Amino acid sequence: MDSKLLSRRALALGLSATPFALGAGLRAAADARPEAADAGGLAHGAAAIHQELSFAATPARVYRALTRSADFDAVTRLSDGAELLAAPGAKPTAIGAAAGDEFMLFGGYITGRHLELAPGARLVQAWRAGSWEPGEFSVVRFALEDAGGATRLVFDHRGFPDAQGPSLAYGWRVHYWEPLARFLAQR
Repeated sequence: MDSKLLSRRALALGLSATPFALGAGLRAAADARPEAADAGGLAHGAAAIHQELSFAATPARVYRALTRSADFDAVTRLSDGAELLAAPGAKPTAIGAAAGDEFMLFGGYITGRHLELAPGARLVQAWRAGSWEPGEFSVVRFALEDAGGATRLVFDHRGFPDAQGPSLAYGWRVHYWEPLARFLAQR
């Protein structure tokens, strides 16, 4: 008889907790939904940046500019990050060609490793800034789509340290997108 009483008690407790658990689950699901991004592309509900851009070049050309050392070095020299290339102890721009290969940008301030390479279509990287704690990496994803001779680039950056979002969103614009557009317009 005690086991039936205990089962009824467990059932009653379980049923009484259901509304609270359901409410918590719905709140967690709502918190996990991506928030609308502001004008800089920074999502305010999570450590994420989402930006969409258009470049007057083919996806293959944009991909090459992001993945070839000489091309990206030229992009860097068109940005206000060019001084990092001449800083004491600066390292040359180096970008590996295969998944798993490392890259070093902006005089060595930005480093990481390619996670996925799909020429002309997608680039995914483990990415970090030199000011971050050792071993701290984020993930960046560049998706390239043909837009009739131009390229639509959909960019996502996730997992960066707290409070870095506004600076990173700004940095992508001034250190990557604006000089990349100037570089692509030169040829």
